[in-house]
Amino acid sequence: MCNKTASTFVAMYTLRKSLGQHFLNDENICKKVVAAIRQYPHQKLLEVGPGGGALTKYLLQIPAIDFKAVEVDAEKVEYLLNAYTDLKGKLIHENFLDMEQPFKGRFSVTGNFPYNISSQILFKILHWKENIENVVGMFQKEVAQRIAAKEGSKIYGVTSVLVQAFFKVEYLFEVSEKCFTPPPKVKSAVIRLLPLEKIVDMKDEVSFSGLVKAAFNQRRKTLRNAVKNLFDPEILKQEIFNKRAEQLTVKEFGELSFKMK
Repeated sequence: MCNKTASTFVAMYTLRKSLGQHFLNDENICKKVVAAIRQYPHQKLLEVGPGGGALTKYLLQIPAIDFKAVEVDAEKVEYLLNAYTDLKGKLIHENFLDMEQPFKGRFSVTGNFPYNISSQILFKILHWKENIENVVGMFQKEVAQRIAAKEGSKIYGVTSVLVQAFFKVEYLFEVSEKCFTPPPKVKSAVIRLLPLEKIVDMKDEVSFSGLVKAAFNQRRKTLRNAVKNLFDPEILKQEIFNKRAEQLTVKEFGELSFKMK
């Protein structure tokens, strides 16, 4: 059930479909997201796309943290600064995908991520991975499932492998479309990313990424056919190349990258 006590704010500004805006209007879900981000200690926190401030008002109450939020929509920036005076000096009017790293050192990230750019947000976070200590984000359910998928699954793919090479993925809970204004046509899910204590061994990130993308680009073919241009003929005779991409673990992709040309 959705507790829609936060829904009254919607009339105060325009919802922009072009920005993929579906604003959370359920207090219970807001509190669950904030509880998840607070489960692990951190001193610096960035909220991506605060929108109408459904999460922001709770995040501002977390004691002893350096909090910032980034919002691309000028109308929402004006609304937020008027509605939450504590945001002054903490709200960045910029596109998250174009911004510089918001803190020096390690920080956490949270947000109800706009679905139309959620994958791009994820890869921006990957770009900052050395300084990320905790991510709690809301994604379209199918995207969240792909990120968390394990080998052998039909939805296991490039995103699954590239994220899981560096982060432990926890699929936390699902959120009904009725908990948003306007309701999206899909369900949502909240996941957590925690940095691995030891990342997957790989030749280097460029080689690893190229291998994974090539393998899944022709996922119905055996690896021998899908990635034949990346390996010498002698290497391609090995038994692992009889498998398809979805059958390999993240660790196996890493090991295989050392054998590339």
